[in-house]
Amino acid sequence: MGTKSKTDARLKRKSRMKKRIRGTPERPRLSIFRSAGHMYAQVIDDRSGKTLVDASSLSKEIRSRLPAGGGNAAGAGIVGEFIAKRALEKGIKKVVFDRNGFLYHGRVKALADSARQHGLEF
Repeated sequence: MGTKSKTDARLKRKSRMKKRIRGTPERPRLSIFRSAGHMYAQVIDDRSGKTLVDASSLSKEIRSRLPAGGGNAAGAGIVGEFIAKRALEKGIKKVVFDRNGFLYHGRVKALADSARQHGLEF
């Protein structure tokens, strides 16, 4: 067995977490994805398999507020703010946080903290 890549390690963490984290209509799942240059967030109802709300650093209204690109903690904070506002508009206040195997640090933490500050509970 050779050494595992960072992606393999993340996917292994993701599969362990996926056993326990499920989104319901009462408490949907806030799933995030972090790429090298951008941040993405979705609020998902796993029972129906539908994405209820989404936000990413690529969308026009968010991109106009970003200082430089979307791949930094400030950009992640803005994405967290928008996902929280959009979820609250749809009547979603409580969510289950799915960090998708990423470590709770840096941009992931910035997005989560911003979403909490703007009204989401998890």
